[in-house]
Amino acid sequence: MTRFLTPHAAQLPSTVPFTGPETLERRSGTPFRGRLGANESLFGPSPRAVAAMKAAASEAWMYGDPENHDLKQALAAHHGVPPAHIAVGPGIDGLLGLICRLTLEPGTPVVTSLGAYPTFNFHVAGYGGLLTRVPYKGDHEDPDALLAAARSTGAKLIYLANPDNPMGSHHPASVVEDMVANLPDHTLLILDEAYADLAPAGTVPTIPADHPQVIRMRTFSKGYGLAGARVGYAITNPDLALAFDKVRDHFGMSRISQAGALAALRDQGWLKTVQDRTVKARDRLSAIARANGLRPLPSATNFVTIECGRDVDHARKVLTELGSRGVFIRMPGVAPLDRCIRISLGDDQTMDILEETLPQALVAAG
Repeated sequence: MTRFLTPHAAQLPSTVPFTGPETLERRSGTPFRGRLGANESLFGPSPRAVAAMKAAASEAWMYGDPENHDLKQALAAHHGVPPAHIAVGPGIDGLLGLICRLTLEPGTPVVTSLGAYPTFNFHVAGYGGLLTRVPYKGDHEDPDALLAAARSTGAKLIYLANPDNPMGSHHPASVVEDMVANLPDHTLLILDEAYADLAPAGTVPTIPADHPQVIRMRTFSKGYGLAGARVGYAITNPDLALAFDKVRDHFGMSRISQAGALAALRDQGWLKTVQDRTVKARDRLSAIARANGLRPLPSATNFVTIECGRDVDHARKVLTELGSRGVFIRMPGVAPLDRCIRISLGDDQTMDILEETLPQALVAAG
């Protein structure tokens, strides 16, 4: 049947960037006791968001508003920008696919970091972009190296996540602002701020909403606890925001997701509770790591990346042994980041499970 595909599509691998925990549970035949690998919020969504989604479920016979009007208005007010600067889509993943569709042709140069969020790479490959990956500098993405690569390759896109996944590190706002000031004229910066709601003060840069070379990506999946609802949005100049209407699925947002996101945005008190619980869980997870002779890296996210003290084979053994004990985690995919494991934060009950199983896994891993 591949004779019906384009030549480019035919040569792409039939893979997804991540193996989901559900797939691993099906393979093992056993559900996980602790789901700590997908950077979801185990603290859950606002009760107001849950109530709004339950109410909207009875209206699921209707399509969602194709203009996402109410949500865009609320997001614009929340960020202090006109609504024309907002584009809404099915999570940051969906928006990344749309921006690649809008900007890339086969052979278009793109720059990212080696080991950074792989879903972006997946979309770049899908549209035939030519990807250049620059190494991390220690445990951080390297803005200077990204800029240098963009200049040398003529890249149309740079992807930067701040805070970063998979390392959990972050740059202060001034570093990102300096990067924006030095963008080549031909380059659009995709600034992925999925974890901005959980980051320390001074992380989020000040960038004019109408900046012609920056698109900022935000999500309801992390701090707001709505990963399964698939709601993301972009903040950018009006021309680029409007361009999403050229290619997006205009009924791609369900009424239930729209209602849940709107109610979550209005409940900033719940977000503050999640932020406070995140800090406490981050401290506890780091203490568990240190108690087992491991080194937790500083985190600005809802996960902690942990150095296992040896090489990738040892880190992978630790991951496997935790999985066999019912704890789902992940690890970075490329050297030298893959000396680490990455564990999402959880509630007290889930952290108790990790505290019980981590020493067992380390002994089993040798």
